[in-house]
Amino acid sequence: MREVFHQATPVQGQRLATHLIESLPTCPIPEITRLGRTPRKWKDALDANFDTGGASNGPTKAINGIIELGRCTTRGYRNPTNHQLRMLFIAGGLDASTHTQL
Repeated sequence: MREVFHQATPVQGQRLATHLIESLPTCPIPEITRLGRTPRKWKDALDANFDTGGASNGPTKAINGIIELGRCTTRGYRNPTNHQLRMLFIAGGLDASTHTQL
């Protein structure tokens, strides 16, 4: 299955994915047959991966996770500047050595 995402072109990857989706359910090994159900259920999402050139919302989710962590840890800040500094600190974008007031 990993080989599907490591093809030279999206067309080759999509072709291999289609082949896997068709061939896994016919395997005589029950575990492989069961495994073949998942790509079949996710076929539209799998095809979308190749249509978008492998675009993912993973980076957006990572940033959102940092923001959510910051919101939990910065409850009580009334000063927006302090809140912003705390968010930068959590995200690793703040060098505390340059801010003597910290």
